[in-house]
Amino acid sequence: MHLLVTGAAGFIGSQYVRGLLAGDYPSSDTTRVTVLDKLTYAGNPANLDDVRSDPRFAFVEGDILDRDLVDELVGDADAVVHFAAESHVDRSILGAADFVMTNVVGTQTLLDAALRHGTGRFVHVSTDEVYGSIETGSWPETDPLSPNSPYSASKASSDLIALSYARTHGLDVVVTRCSNNYGPYQFPEKLIPLFVTNLIDGLDVPLYGDGLNVRDWLHVEDHCRGIDLVLRGGRGGEVYNIGGGTELSNRQITEQLLAACGADWDRVRPVADRKGHDRRYSVDITKIGEELGYAPQVPFEAGLAGTVDWYRSSRAWWEPLKSRATV
Repeated sequence: MHLLVTGAAGFIGSQYVRGLLAGDYPSSDTTRVTVLDKLTYAGNPANLDDVRSDPRFAFVEGDILDRDLVDELVGDADAVVHFAAESHVDRSILGAADFVMTNVVGTQTLLDAALRHGTGRFVHVSTDEVYGSIETGSWPETDPLSPNSPYSASKASSDLIALSYARTHGLDVVVTRCSNNYGPYQFPEKLIPLFVTNLIDGLDVPLYGDGLNVRDWLHVEDHCRGIDLVLRGGRGGEVYNIGGGTELSNRQITEQLLAACGADWDRVRPVADRKGHDRRYSVDITKIGEELGYAPQVPFEAGLAGTVDWYRSSRAWWEPLKSRATV
């Protein structure tokens, strides 16, 4: 199988490609992987250094909005795994145009090419944020979408467009919706890498509001295993939630990061809450578990410790990125 993977110079996509070519997904029959990435501020070619010399790997710098390039690359692929997206909520609040263009129009451009070429499978990687906020319980895939930020609204729009191509045209589309990812190579604008790198440098960490917003944490390796299960065995036209099973408030995750970095609460700087800040996310992963055998494998304590250690030993990777991580 020849896979086209979009956005794989980023955090999650690069983990997927590295795992794929390392044989981490036992059912894989991948013979070639082509990465298409625009290399925006969050894209880092160094994320793919481990696989760059692999003869099965090819990298193309380009935009998913480039219709001719997309048509050429999709036409040569058996399947598409679509990670490419603008993904930072704070940036979407400051300006939504890039989010609409990349996440909505870019996805449509890829889908149109897949339809023209009869692509075998199209996996659209999305987020739990499209559901909005939930006080109790967990969202099944059948819950209505109720996004509250320009970012999540753009992802909800791209989800619906992708599913419409399955229902209208019969395109073999599957959508995944994940909870909050963490792990090595995450761009340092996100909570865990931002806090860890700040603490390593003796800086304060900014905590939104009362710190009681709750997220489910998913190690990036588990997320990528789930995506590959969906690629190989998911049902066309369906949505699959992928979660980690560890719900923590932002205050709790901050406490754990302080402890891991040998810092005290006096390093926490309360800041005004984000506009439209969702209170709690929680996805029900029953469907992917029953149908595809998915279950998270990385215990949160071990995953967080490994992540902190990676940032401690990887200053050469993250230090040049810090100036680009400021919103």
